[in-house]
Amino acid sequence: MSLIQRALSLVKAAWAAFNRPAAHLGIGFLTIGGFVAGVLWWGGFNTALEMTNKEAFCIGCHEMKDNPYADLKQTVHYSNRSGVRATCPDCHVPHNWTDKIARKMQASKEVWGKIFGTIDTPEKFEAKRKELASHEWTRLKANNSLECRNCHSADSMDITRQGARGAEAHQRFLFTGQATCIDCHKGIAHRLPDMTGVPIWTMPDVRQQGGALHQ
Repeated sequence: MSLIQRALSLVKAAWAAFNRPAAHLGIGFLTIGGFVAGVLWWGGFNTALEMTNKEAFCIGCHEMKDNPYADLKQTVHYSNRSGVRATCPDCHVPHNWTDKIARKMQASKEVWGKIFGTIDTPEKFEAKRKELASHEWTRLKANNSLECRNCHSADSMDITRQGARGAEAHQRFLFTGQATCIDCHKGIAHRLPDMTGVPIWTMPDVRQQGGALHQ
């Protein structure tokens, strides 16, 4: 039997096995079908996830575009001498996958706020600014400012190029783990609410104004 005939024979045997109404058909179909379905599901899920992780999606609602985004445009995270700009997901969504999924699940409840118009006017947003900010401060405090570390690495900090006040604070508190980014930088990307009653991080001889160091 020639090589071509052997190959054709193997193909026919395989085809017969997959078409046989017995266990072979079920196993073959489920294996291939399951693999294809898994690839399609994963591709669709990841595509949808990344679409919701873009600034255009975040500011698609006027509540975000007219309030937090308007604040961001006035800060160093939006416009600076280096030309590097942080977007909404850079500061509000961790980059590593497991933490990103957890954050997305947590953020899904914000859809209810959109549906029921919780902050759909500037007046409503201002009334809730402190509450909303407090939620983010608490979350960032709990995860050791994980989103800040998307871009800012303590290991890569050159404190010799920082101002004396910032260098001292970073060296004495950030590097030693006594404080995390959000302790001092509460107002770095958005306008601060009324800070009455908000604990202020202090260090000897230096008192923060309004609970945040502004850059």
